Amino acid sequence: MNKSTNINNLNPDTFNWKLVQSEMKNKLGVDVYESWLKKIIFVDEFNNYLLLSVPTRFIRDWITSRYLDQILQIIRLYKKDIIRIEFKIDDHETKKNIDEVSEKSSERSENVSFIKDSYLQYNRIDSNKRFDNFIIGTSNKLAYEASLKVTENTSHYNPLYIYGGVGMGKTHLLNSIGLELKNNNKVMFISAERFMYQFVKSIKANDMVKFKEYFRNTDILLIDDIQFISGKEAMQEEFFHTFNALLDKGSQIIVSADRAPNKLSRIQDRIKSRFSGGLVVDIQKPDLELRKKIVEKKTEELNSLYADELQVSKEIQEFISTEITASVRELVGAINRVVSFSRIYNKAPNLAETKVILKDLLNLAENKVTIDLIQTIVCKFFKISKNEMLSSRRSRYLVRPRQTAIYLTKILTSKSLPEIGREFSNRDHTTIIHSVKTIEKIKEKDPEMVDNINKLKNQILYNNKENEI
Repeated sequence: MNKSTNINNLNPDTFNWKLVQSEMKNKLGVDVYESWLKKIIFVDEFNNYLLLSVPTRFIRDWITSRYLDQILQIIRLYKKDIIRIEFKIDDHETKKNIDEVSEKSSERSENVSFIKDSYLQYNRIDSNKRFDNFIIGTSNKLAYEASLKVTENTSHYNPLYIYGGVGMGKTHLLNSIGLELKNNNKVMFISAERFMYQFVKSIKANDMVKFKEYFRNTDILLIDDIQFISGKEAMQEEFFHTFNALLDKGSQIIVSADRAPNKLSRIQDRIKSRFSGGLVVDIQKPDLELRKKIVEKKTEELNSLYADELQVSKEIQEFISTEITASVRELVGAINRVVSFSRIYNKAPNLAETKVILKDLLNLAENKVTIDLIQTIVCKFFKISKNEMLSSRRSRYLVRPRQTAIYLTKILTSKSLPEIGREFSNRDHTTIIHSVKTIEKIKEKDPEMVDNINKLKNQILYNNKENEI
């Protein structure tokens, strides 16, 4: 079978994705299709499953938690052998757009050097990451001031070594330095991973002279994520000599990493010694005050972009600032998710909905949300026993709590339909699908059911903490 990632080029005997798309639009509605399902691309067909792609993790998670069963049912109308669907993340279009922007910006800025012979012309300078939009707090103030000082007096701190966890703003500071200095200096901004790629490529092409020329003929060298040269002895040797050559000619070197120089593993002692010989500063986790500043600033930016649309409430901003503590990047991602929800559904999410949207960022390990926990909380909420819920009795006062527990299990865990059925006294997977659809239909018409579901979600996700709206 000749398989292709393009549906238009599929062999006539191959699965016809266009029919599925048409049926999804009919059964799930035009709004849902245009907002979410249209973004699904057919990739490949295997013995008993399909591989599909979507552009982002967020879209994948949203589709799988809400529409996966319906999509699988539609697919099986045309191919009964298919028993599951797998998704992969393919942000090809996003990367393509970024590459086009980078190529254009490199044409405008001759002082920012890159490896011209590479199949990917590489220029990491981003005009959106500047000193004036870097938000300062006690956790990053020293790193910010040291970075600013370097732009005023190069070689004063040489090298400048900035370290901190993922998503703390190291790349933003390196980028800001590059932007400030690129007009009057020859700037090279590259990741250690990319440096390694160019090094290996030059060795294979027997063209190390050109490699040395590019990297040693620069005024400012900015290297991001230096920990990635760990264990690469030949590359470390070349990096060490490049490092020395630049210091000898008075070039400024700025390095970022995820740990302090003395904590770098499988990196030559002489390189760690060189790093320690300059100014070493760290960026710590943002404290509450800084997190509030970041959330407020990002919200203002998005509000200005979508002024005619729904705003993120102060309550939600406060919740995000308090609960998401790991990194700046996660804070910004959380705000983006909430705004996306508002734009898609034309409504501001309440606190319970926000907790579900952000559940993977809220330190709520999925393995803590068990079917047993859901059953226990639902039974307590509806004042029935677990034996009654799991029994075969079909009394109305038992059926609704049972369906509610099944619905919550489906949306709050990654368990398959057969697995859920087994935990509910070996019920058939069609019963599970019917229960989920029933609750979804009731929610559309009954505000009380929506409120009950939100309260139960809160209790389940927060281990019975009464933290409802």
